[in-house]
Amino acid sequence: MSEKGQNRLLARASQDRALKVGLICDLIEERWPSMDLFPDMLLKVFSAEYAACIEVEQLRPALRRRFSNIPRLGRAGAFWNADRLLNRFHDYPAWLKKRASRFDLFHLMDHSYSQLLLALPPDTAVVTCHDLDTFNCILEPETDPRPRWFRAMAERSLNGFLRAAHVIAVSAFTRANLLRHGLFPADRITVIPPGVDPAFFAPPQASAEASAQDFLPRTPYLLHVGSTIRRKRIDILLRVFAQVWTRVSHQCPELKLVRVGGALTDEQRRLAAELGIANRIVEAPYLSKHQLAAVYRGADLALQPSDAEGFGLPVIEALACGCPVVASDIAPLREAGGAAAEYCRAGDLETWAETITRLILERNKSPELWELRRERARRHAAQYTWSENGKRTIGVYGSVCRDAAWAAAATSQLTLAE
Repeated sequence: MSEKGQNRLLARASQDRALKVGLICDLIEERWPSMDLFPDMLLKVFSAEYAACIEVEQLRPALRRRFSNIPRLGRAGAFWNADRLLNRFHDYPAWLKKRASRFDLFHLMDHSYSQLLLALPPDTAVVTCHDLDTFNCILEPETDPRPRWFRAMAERSLNGFLRAAHVIAVSAFTRANLLRHGLFPADRITVIPPGVDPAFFAPPQASAEASAQDFLPRTPYLLHVGSTIRRKRIDILLRVFAQVWTRVSHQCPELKLVRVGGALTDEQRRLAAELGIANRIVEAPYLSKHQLAAVYRGADLALQPSDAEGFGLPVIEALACGCPVVASDIAPLREAGGAAAEYCRAGDLETWAETITRLILERNKSPELWELRRERARRHAAQYTWSENGKRTIGVYGSVCRDAAWAAAATSQLTLAE
């Protein structure tokens, strides 16, 4: 059956009443772009392709500021974190509970907000699980020791998580971890990788390109996109860059490292100074998607030295822009990059430096080979679309929906599409 026929099938099954789905989002004030991407893209896909059968709404209150509004003192991290926790564990659940009766099904877009499920009726929520970091201090306390108050919050979130009717894992690796810890049976976990935002496939925007040039170096640069939390291994990134610069300084004396995703910590800045590369690091401001695409396109290489990930969204974003990637040889990043990326053992400075140096020389000496590499990157990234993610997510909704007619139609659509 054609796709139009499948959509008509869903429309007929939902003529009486569309399924009302609430997409539960992160607080926008937390500025976590990768987590905001999921509800934004699903809202677009559902509104464009499934409007006949789904009424979808993003759910997120405005963050209520208490401590972080205190003059002068409120700017400190501790006051901001206090506001975050109060909103996550008190204000947001209360706000959501008042709206629970308006929806047939909820989709929590970020498992780290799972305490919100305690405010909803059981078995009414699907959860997208990105990794198990949030729960590690409970599941593996010997590897992630935390103070009692932190464990109490994690345990509350885990209790909410276990109320999910179904879990969408962003990678097979995340699914395997869920099964390893016995959190859900296999038939209640579905792997659905994220898509690439269309902005990374789109032709360059002149305004975005121009604004990116305001801070980008006019010289060759390596790129890292991601936060500065421990598992991102910024220490490895800095040490590798220092080695690479030493090796290629005679050919690329102006090589820089561009960082996107938040300012370096004091400890990371001290390390950069010790390595003699502090003046070679460019920290980008907050970027729009089209600006970030311009940064990817201009980079020699994108580097992902993490020792743990859930999937690796920057990997497929970089590849979509034709930017070759060197990533840690860990399962989630291999899932994301496939044969289109290069891999090095996490933390192996020598191998990282050798691989990056080899690729820089390839770009300089073999432009035809380099263009083939860039084209292979784009083809690989094209597999990851939000349309496909949305279609498979509809299938999950069908498997947990209590509306038998709607569920049968959704399941039929997924079966026919496959």
